[in-house]
Amino acid sequence: MPLYMYQASYTADAVAAQIRKPQDRIAAVEPSFKDMGASILVGGYPIGEYDVLVVFEAPDDITAAALVLAIAAGGATRSAKTTRLLSRTEWIESLRKAQESKYKPAS
Repeated sequence: MPLYMYQASYTADAVAAQIRKPQDRIAAVEPSFKDMGASILVGGYPIGEYDVLVVFEAPDDITAAALVLAIAAGGATRSAKTTRLLSRTEWIESLRKAQESKYKPAS
């Protein structure tokens, strides 16, 4: 299944709500992922630009987009970024395919 990295920053209100009632939001959203045939492989709470980071697999790009759109519609995030990740096998396949490219840089 395709892999995705989702990074999001919470709104001030969402952070305040979590301070009032601490909870693991990754665990809270996990059932929604499972309901759509996706699974969270790893997740954590980085210190810096983003407040939450999740690596997940989903059946396809449409399902991945639906999941992150549902999260955005909830209003707890002020910004987010989703990145499609290549698996190790896909990376090697892309390198091999690049060998076939006729591309030549400008000289």
